[in-house]
Amino acid sequence: MKTSNKAARTRHSLDQVSELTTNRLSVYLRCLNLLDAAGTRTVSSQALADQFHLNAAQIRKDLAYFGEFGVRGVGYYVRDLTRHLRQILGLDRRLRVAIMGAGNLGLALADYPGFRQEGFAIAALFDNLREKVGQQSRGGVPIHDIHDLRKVARREGISIAVIAVPAESAQHVLDLVVASGIKAVLNFSPGTLEIPPGVKLKSVDLTVSLESLSFYLARGDVDGV
Repeated sequence: MKTSNKAARTRHSLDQVSELTTNRLSVYLRCLNLLDAAGTRTVSSQALADQFHLNAAQIRKDLAYFGEFGVRGVGYYVRDLTRHLRQILGLDRRLRVAIMGAGNLGLALADYPGFRQEGFAIAALFDNLREKVGQQSRGGVPIHDIHDLRKVARREGISIAVIAVPAESAQHVLDLVVASGIKAVLNFSPGTLEIPPGVKLKSVDLTVSLESLSFYLARGDVDGV
């Protein structure tokens, strides 16, 4: 009974984890990678916060959702905590990614080496232009016909789709992605997309980010940038 109660409390705790929390976990992981590369074996939450301009109390609170990782009088073992964070974020398995759109952005994303370093394998590109189908990115990622998405996604074990197509095509492409069984989508196309229940979508609007920077520049608030 105690085990069941503990499991129930754990599930309840994880249900409360916000997207902001998972975003911060990614930041902590990058910081730990830097510490590990520098040969640091242990670090306290305060030292981690001081070195990387974070909040020590927030670090402890975020980690507490997932267990007890610190050692009294020692802090955190850098490699152990790195391993735990990779497991929490699902990075202990190699995730295969497909990119929708073999234009300039799609091709650049396909060949970005940082994805491989973090455990994401770009397995395929998709496009509807006949002259692009059958070609490859500079890094060797094959370009498939968008109409073959379901078949290729199943064969390649695609877990995540990245949408890098013009805004007017984004909803149609998203619908194809969902129909192929892919449940996680990163969207680079501007505008709002309709997604069904059970599918997670995150959008990156580069124009909005640039306009935010423009706002600060227009005010002369250079420090705000």
